Amino acid sequence: MLPSTLVSSLSQFVPAAYSVGAFFLWGASDFAGGYGSRRANAFVLTAFSHVCAFALMTAIALGQHGPFPNRVSIAWAVAAGAIGGFSLAIFYGALASGQMGLTAPIAALLGAAIPTLVDIALEGAPGRWSILGFILAILAIWLITRPEPSGENDDAGHPKGVAMAALAGVGFAGFYLCIHQASGSPSWLAAMSRIGSFTTTTIAVLVVRAPIRLNRPGAIFGSVAGFLDVTASALFIFASQHGRLDEAVVITSLYPAVTVLLARLVLKEHFSRWKFVGLLAALAAVPLIAAG
Repeated sequence: MLPSTLVSSLSQFVPAAYSVGAFFLWGASDFAGGYGSRRANAFVLTAFSHVCAFALMTAIALGQHGPFPNRVSIAWAVAAGAIGGFSLAIFYGALASGQMGLTAPIAALLGAAIPTLVDIALEGAPGRWSILGFILAILAIWLITRPEPSGENDDAGHPKGVAMAALAGVGFAGFYLCIHQASGSPSWLAAMSRIGSFTTTTIAVLVVRAPIRLNRPGAIFGSVAGFLDVTASALFIFASQHGRLDEAVVITSLYPAVTVLLARLVLKEHFSRWKFVGLLAALAAVPLIAAG
C-alpha cells in the first residue's frame, strides 16, 4: 500500500514539474524575443523563430518515434499555433515598445484567467490547496504587474505596450484552449502548431509590408526564442494531458517572474520591493497548486 501511495503521489507532481519547466523556458523565451524585437520587426523575427522551432521539434519528434496525431488533433494544433503565433508577435512588439516588467504580466494574467475559468466550469473546482495556490498566483502576477512611476506612457497617458499585451493575453488563452483539444505526442503537436504560427506571422509580414531582413543579433535572438518557446509548448502539452488544464495554465503563467528577473539583470530595469514579493509569492504558489 505504501509503495503504491508513493507512486501515486509522485505521479501527481509530474505534470506540475513539466509546467514548472515550461514556465522557466517561456520566461526566457519572451525575454529573448522581446529583446530581439528591439533590433528587428516583431513579425519577421517571430516568423523566423517559428521556422527554427519547427525544425527543432520535428527532429525531436522523429527521434522519439512518438505516435503521429490524427487529423482532428493536427487541426486543433495548427489552429492553436495560428492564434498563438500571431499573439506572440504582438506580444514581442509590446515587450519591445514598453517595459518588459509591466507588459509581460498583463498578458500572462489574461492568458491564465480565461482558460482557468473555462476549465473550472467544465471540470468543476480543483482542490482547496490548488485554489489557495491560484489566489497566491494571481496575487503574484498583480504584484509583478504594478506600474512603476518611472515607466514611459503613450499619448493617452497609459503605459506603453499595455493594449498590445492585453490583446496578446487573449490570444494566449486561445492557444491554451485549442491545444488542449488535441491528443497525441506532445512533440508532434508542438511541431504541428508551428505550421499555423508561421503561416499567420508570414501573412502579417506581407500585410504590413515589413522589410524581410534580419541582422545577426536578430537572427540569434529569434532562433533562441523559437527553441525555448517550442520546448516550453511541448512541456505544457504534456502537463495539460496528464493533469488539469487550469493547474498547468496557472503554473506556466507565472513565467513573467523569469522575464522580469532577466530584464532586471540584463537591462537594469527598475525592480521594486513589490516585484520581489511577487516573485516570492509565485514560487510559493507552485507547490500549493501541485499539492491540489
